[in-house]
Amino acid sequence: MVLPIVQFNDPVLRQKGAPVTDFDSDLAQLADNMVDTMHEALGIGLAAQQVGRAIKFCVIDLSQAPREFDWQLDGMSTPLDLIMPMAMANPTVEFPAGEDTVYEEGCLSFPGINGDVVRPDQIRVSFQDVSGTAHTMTCNGLLGRCIQHEVDHLNGVLFIDRMAKKIRQDIDIEIKALARQTRESSA
Repeated sequence: MVLPIVQFNDPVLRQKGAPVTDFDSDLAQLADNMVDTMHEALGIGLAAQQVGRAIKFCVIDLSQAPREFDWQLDGMSTPLDLIMPMAMANPTVEFPAGEDTVYEEGCLSFPGINGDVVRPDQIRVSFQDVSGTAHTMTCNGLLGRCIQHEVDHLNGVLFIDRMAKKIRQDIDIEIKALARQTRESSA
C-alpha cells in the first residue's frame, strides 16, 4: 500500500525517531508499504519520518541504480539483488578513515529541490532487519550516501542542514515555497 509522503516543514521530519523494539508483522507490513511508497515516488530511500512515523526505521533500494559502489554485508559480498530492497531498524553509522565526496542530493520530502551535500564516501552501518537480526554493512558511493541521508532523517536532520551556506541560499526560495505549501495544506 502506498503511503502519503510528508513534505518539508511538517514537524515529524524534525523528530528524532524512537528505537524499534517490536519486530513483528506490523513492522514487516510497514516495511512493505514503505518500499511500495518509495518505488511509486521513484526514490531510492525512505525514512519512517517521511511517512509520519517517528521511529528509527528506513528502507533502501538501489537494485536499479548503476553499480558504482562497493558493499559487504556481514563480511560477505552478497549479490545486491538478494539484499534489496533493504529495511533497516535502529541503524548506526560509523565513518572509517577516508575521503569526503560532494554529490547532488534530493529528497522525496522536498520534491524538485536538489543541492550539493558533502558526506564521507566510506561508511559502516550496524542495523537490525525486520525480524530483529543484527547486521553490519560496509559500503561506499551512492549506497553509503543513501544510508547516511536516511539515517539523518531518523535523527531529525535534513539534507538541507548538511548543505554549505551558499548552496542552501541558492535554493532558499524553493524551500520557503514548499514550507508555505505544507502549512497551507495542513491548515
